[in-house]
Amino acid sequence: MDDPVTPKSYDGSTGGWGSLKGMAGAERKAKASPAALRTLAEQNKPDGYMCTSCAWAKPPQPHVAEFCENGAKATVWDLTSERCTPAFFAAHTVTELGAWADHDLEMAGRLTEPMRYEADTDRYVPVSWDEAFAAIGRTLQHLEPKSVTFYASGKAALEPSYLYGVFARMYGHNNLPDSSNMCHETTSVALKKVIGSPVGTCTFDDLSHCDAIFYLGQNPGTNSPRILHPLKAAVERGCKIIAFNPLREKGLLEFVDPQNPWQMTLGKPTKIAHQFLQVRPGGDIAALMGVCKRILERETCEGNVLDRAFLNEHCKGEADFIAELMATDWQRIECVSGVTRAELEAAGDVYVEAKNVIGIYGMGLTQQVHGSQAIGMLVNLLLLRGNIGRQGAGCQPIRGHSNVQGQRTVGISEKPELVPLDKLREIFGFEPPTEKGHTTVEFLEAVLDGSAKGFIGLGGNLARAVPDQSRIHPAWRDLQLTVHVATRLNRTHLLPGKDAYILPCLVRAEEDIQATGPQTVTIEDSFSHIYGSVGRREPASPALKSELAIVAAIAKATLRPHPQWRWEEWTNNYGKVRDLIARTYPDEFQDMSERMHTPGGFYRGNPAHERVWKTQSGRAEFTVPDTLSANAIEDAAGRYTLMTLRSNDQFNTTVYGHSDRLRGLEGSRMIVLMNPLDMVEADLTEGDAVQLVTDSEDGIERVVRGLAVTPYDLPRGCLAGYFPELNPLVPLGHHDRLSKTPAAKGVPVRIRPD
Repeated sequence: MDDPVTPKSYDGSTGGWGSLKGMAGAERKAKASPAALRTLAEQNKPDGYMCTSCAWAKPPQPHVAEFCENGAKATVWDLTSERCTPAFFAAHTVTELGAWADHDLEMAGRLTEPMRYEADTDRYVPVSWDEAFAAIGRTLQHLEPKSVTFYASGKAALEPSYLYGVFARMYGHNNLPDSSNMCHETTSVALKKVIGSPVGTCTFDDLSHCDAIFYLGQNPGTNSPRILHPLKAAVERGCKIIAFNPLREKGLLEFVDPQNPWQMTLGKPTKIAHQFLQVRPGGDIAALMGVCKRILERETCEGNVLDRAFLNEHCKGEADFIAELMATDWQRIECVSGVTRAELEAAGDVYVEAKNVIGIYGMGLTQQVHGSQAIGMLVNLLLLRGNIGRQGAGCQPIRGHSNVQGQRTVGISEKPELVPLDKLREIFGFEPPTEKGHTTVEFLEAVLDGSAKGFIGLGGNLARAVPDQSRIHPAWRDLQLTVHVATRLNRTHLLPGKDAYILPCLVRAEEDIQATGPQTVTIEDSFSHIYGSVGRREPASPALKSELAIVAAIAKATLRPHPQWRWEEWTNNYGKVRDLIARTYPDEFQDMSERMHTPGGFYRGNPAHERVWKTQSGRAEFTVPDTLSANAIEDAAGRYTLMTLRSNDQFNTTVYGHSDRLRGLEGSRMIVLMNPLDMVEADLTEGDAVQLVTDSEDGIERVVRGLAVTPYDLPRGCLAGYFPELNPLVPLGHHDRLSKTPAAKGVPVRIRPD
């Protein structure tokens, strides 16, 4: 066997000068206005602008620069000086634009005027706001409400999101999926089942009091860099971080604080992970079983390791789980997890010796066929020593979009049982529908079978983010109506329905002036804290409307008049909408307008944080996994497990550039990462052109061509490549069993020459 090539890697640390250069490069590319610097100075601060990037906390005592590389990129991208005007659309057909790269579509700049698709010319043409609203309303009136889906991307603030959900139910359906269906719906389902809360149990303050953090399936350097500051502070006071991830991501290895002059010049990087366990994709259930097995061994030998008082008072099912631990052999755990018994025992020892432990996780757990069971296993680990519901301990998912959790909180949900329909009935004087609505996967199934007729997108680029694109995209164009509330052109806009509209909106950093003056919006972070956000920049175009104004105008054009439906009043004064939110959710949002600028946000509460368990049993519930592999992929000759990744130069489907600095990768995104030993075994060399084909028995060929083989430090039998380029390989039916979240972190594929 030939010697394998050296895998690609990055020699620097997360943060540091590389982060500053990355921000500067994005600013030059975006051609942001000078006012963007003023926005960055106000970003994530009380009375300031809340970043539209990740959902990380905004601390009560912010840094001078309370933004990260990703947040800065998002802000300068929003405040670009480039404009996508009607002249642009006049110069390009939709068919022509369909051949453009995602990055090039974004680079056309901010949308400036409402546009309507004209099939005869295959172009978007200008349309007045009044004409657009009237036409959309007429079409919606003629469609069966249950054939229409109202999707939300996760960026829209609480006020427009609340009205969007109310509008959908007034119209007659609960088809209200949002971007959490694509990433963290597994969290909402799994945590709700075992602890009664669909969101994380920690507050930001808990990070200052933990002794250990078990960190699974999340890449902080690329996806939420501001978390690195509290991780660094935790490590420096003695907290031990145990990282589980198939890729040895730089953000979990070492960090240089760009706001620390000494560390930037003379100091050394801070080592983040005390121990790094390079699990196989889907190996987290097995790895956590191994950690728990070690804890049980310590309990048997030493006693007083398990928190018996907590287990007796608060938990159910621990005996069945412990029996499963005893019956599961170490050889099977090592085989499925991809890590050794010694490594797992060391991690278990850290857990036992820590008084307070936090479990943090991301989409490495949620985007698996058995992701719900993986989350259940993490909760099992935490429950063994009472590490939920007290200071310095808890279970904390890291969410993506800045308000994706908040949208669910105020009613963007396809599950009617999660929404106080009785309150909506009382406040608005109508009978809300009670039939369950579409998840994103169910909407896509309806697109394929033709029962879906209309789609309204409150932001986002859904068609580019979905699985099975070779099947979905042609069917998408058969929709009767597509409406996109957007800031920039993206690929979903290039799949117009029979009637299709692009409605340009303000970004959060821009001044939102309504009849009563400048308006404030609110967002919720991953720690259930609510913040006010004030935009102060001049809008990119005088024709732009706010998301709330657009939602209200479509609703008014669609629905019959009703004395309790005051769309113009709510548009004129967002405080009126906050009053409606407070009436609908009085325990969480009382005095919302008065509290929204509280430094660090105001806490809406979480029963599990107080050890109140809203489960069927009224207790925190242990679960017994029926598998050790979360991805449900069996080993077979020639079969690999594919994970999709985001680069350092993107946010979800928004591609800022072609640098994945923290992985040492530059240039084309059409690459497939592969273990060097696997390359030798497959007779492949660096740069070879290959295709990836889904290893599925459903008779549908799913293939992505033109990929260059790239050596990387991955577990054997594992491949990785970029989202969304490799999404066509994910079958629509390949999703978490409970939440229907697409299982993009564990896709069975084969390699063939291109």
